[in-house]
Parts: sequence; structure tokens; C-alpha cells
Amino acid sequence: MTTPPNPTPRSRTLFSRGSWTEAQRVAEVLRKETVGGLLLLVGTVVALVWANSPASASYAGLRDLVIGPHALHLDLSLGQWAADGLLAIFFFIAGLELKREFVAGDLRDPRRAVVPVVAAVGGMAVPALLYALVTAGGGDATKGWAIPTATDIAFAVAVLAVISTHLPSALRTFLLTLAVVDDLLAITIIAVFYTDQLSVGPLLGALAVIAVFGVLVQRRVRTWWLLVPLAVVAWALMHASGVHATVAGVLLGFTVPVVRSQAAGGPEAGPGLAEHFEHRWRPLSAGFAVPVFAFFSAGVTVGGFSGLVESLQDRVALGIVAGLVLGKTVGILGATALVCRFTRARLDSSLSWWDVLGAAMLGGIGFTVSLLIGELAFGAGSVRDEHVKVGVLTGSLLAAVLATVVLRLRNRTYKRLHELEQVDEDGDGIPDVYQQRPAG
Repeated sequence: MTTPPNPTPRSRTLFSRGSWTEAQRVAEVLRKETVGGLLLLVGTVVALVWANSPASASYAGLRDLVIGPHALHLDLSLGQWAADGLLAIFFFIAGLELKREFVAGDLRDPRRAVVPVVAAVGGMAVPALLYALVTAGGGDATKGWAIPTATDIAFAVAVLAVISTHLPSALRTFLLTLAVVDDLLAITIIAVFYTDQLSVGPLLGALAVIAVFGVLVQRRVRTWWLLVPLAVVAWALMHASGVHATVAGVLLGFTVPVVRSQAAGGPEAGPGLAEHFEHRWRPLSAGFAVPVFAFFSAGVTVGGFSGLVESLQDRVALGIVAGLVLGKTVGILGATALVCRFTRARLDSSLSWWDVLGAAMLGGIGFTVSLLIGELAFGAGSVRDEHVKVGVLTGSLLAAVLATVVLRLRNRTYKRLHELEQVDEDGDGIPDVYQQRPAG
């Protein structure tokens, strides 16, 4: 499965190194996501242990505790506050990241964007198809078709941290960009397919408040006591409209400028407010919002081995496992191979298809958005929602184990590439490999 080192002159190279600036940005993002992913793992383990202990009733009581003003229709359980409220912060960061990728990242260059975009589409379409095939004839089971389509980048990079593999910068960038596109598609699915009732008035109100927020941030207003209340009002109105409230977070993120124009200050264009907001809000998202959501959403009472077997006999759970483990791998790997085939491209000579296979398997780690879609599809606390949790946890664990096996076999190569990417013989602060003319 190795790749010939000498591509033809008319071919181009896939997974070649990007710029040093982009590599730094990706490394910084993944460092924060690694910490968040480890906290997510802790929250998940605590929830599972508590939910399967003699004190499981107290876990359910805490998750279902209702707080909030009834008059505003915000009397929600703690589990709902985590899913609808805290995840809005996660999706705000996703909106910032999406816009940044399209304006200043890899997605602004169609030649570099085509691989992660097509891979993300394949990595969503094939799992959805597999799930539909497995659950065909299973009544309302087909409502969960979108559950295995999501990739949890925080969980994936946490796995990388645990297995101590030095994934090359090009593959790390591919994973992050694929996850960003994945988030965009998942948000679209939630807004379009999981909105049961739509109230136009609150929706228009939410969009109006988001527009005001956008005007302020375009004028580089960063006063928290003005922007945060506007964001909360937009979230509350979106929640009242029937559209999932997390969509407000994405739209708010889209309004934030990525690049400062010359007119906005300074003789040259530079970083916009998006970078500032990312630095401020990503630690809250990765370190608190997502782990707390995991704590309230992952606590399924399995009932021992027999309960696990019973849950996995449900077509919903089987469809999710098949989608995450097989569908994601086939979808991402197959879509990337198709790009290679139809664009006459070749993999970078330092990599092989085994590396793409490992990255595709990592894409099968679906957690945060998968659990959210499961709750939207079947209702939080329902029997099938419990089976969704078992399927997501089982599928993600299997995908993580398989990816670990493949990537660990290649870790010696990754260490060599990592060491090469640290060499800076001219002492200018930029590794030499980022100053060489790329092949192909």
C-alpha cells in the first residue's frame, strides 16, 4: 500500500505540508482539543460508572432536575441545559472555525479543500446508508440515520494523545479540516431534518438579534457585557422558534470577522476578532461545556453484559456501530481514493494509504454530535435513546481500537517525520521543511 515517490509532472500531491503558519494554528487548536478530549473521557467514564452503580437513581435524578423560568419556556432539565445551552458554546467555536477555514485556512483554496470536503461528505453519506440498510423495517429506527455521520475531533485527538503517536502535520490538518466540514454538515442536518415545529416570529427575532451582534463585531466591538446578553437573547429566541438552539451559536460564530481590514485599523490586514474569541471561548467549550454535556448524556445504565448484549440487538445500536466502524472508514478512505483517481493526484511520498486508513478509522469516533442527534431523533431518556448511547460508545471504542492498531504500526515513520519537521538549521524560527518548494 505504499505510494510511488515520483509523481508524473501533471499530477499533484495529496497530504503535502501546508504553510508553517497553518501548521502552528492547527497544532495550537489540537493541543486545546487534546485537553478537552481527555476531560470528555473523564466525564464519560464518571457518568457510566455512576449510572451503573447502586446510586444510579441519584444520577438520573440530577440529570432530570428541572430549573429555569417556566414563563419563558426555559424550565429545562440539567441534561437539556447541557445539550441546548452548553453545546451552543461548542457550536459557536465550530462557527468561528468554519469561517476561519473558509476565509484564511485550507478551505479557501479549492485545490487543498477538495480532499477534506469530499472525504467529509463520503464519511457522512456511507454511514447514513449503512445505518438505513441495517434499520430497514425497524419502525421508527430510521429516524436516527444521521447519528453515525458525525466525527468528534476532541475524542479523536484524545485517542492520539493516549497512544502517543506523532501524526504528521498534513494528516493532523486533514483530520481537523474534515471535522470542521463534518460539523457544518451536521449543523445543517440538525436544522433541516430535526426541527419538528417552526415558529416564524421567534426565528425572525433570533436572526435580527444575530444581525445586530454581527454589526457590532464587524465594528470590532468586544465588550462582553454587550455581546454576551445579545448572544443569550438570540439563543433563547432560537430555542423558542423550534430550531435547535445550538444553531444560534453557529450563526453567531459566522458573523465574527476573521481578518481585520485596513479600514478597521492598522496599515495592513491582520487577524480579526475570530482569533480573539477563539482564545477566550475555546477553553470554556473544550474544558467545561463538552465534558459536562458528555457527563449528562453518556450515563446509560447498561445492566451488565446481558444488558449490553440486549441493547446491541436493537437495530438502532447495530446501525450506529456499523456506520461508525465500517461506514466512516469506507466513506473517508473511498472518497479520498476517488479524488486521487479522478484528479490524477498522488499521496505525498512520505505517506502511504495505511496512514489514510488510520485517519479514516479515527473519523469513526463519533460522540458529542452523535449523542445530540440521538436525543433529537428518539427523545432524551427513551429506551431507544439509551440504545443510541450504547451504540455510540461501542462504535467509537471499536473505531478507536482499530485506529490505534493501524497508527501504532506506523508510529516509527511518524516519529521520523516529526523529527524532520523540527529541524531549523538556519535558526530563523521556521522549520526548514516548510521553506522547501513542495513537490508536485
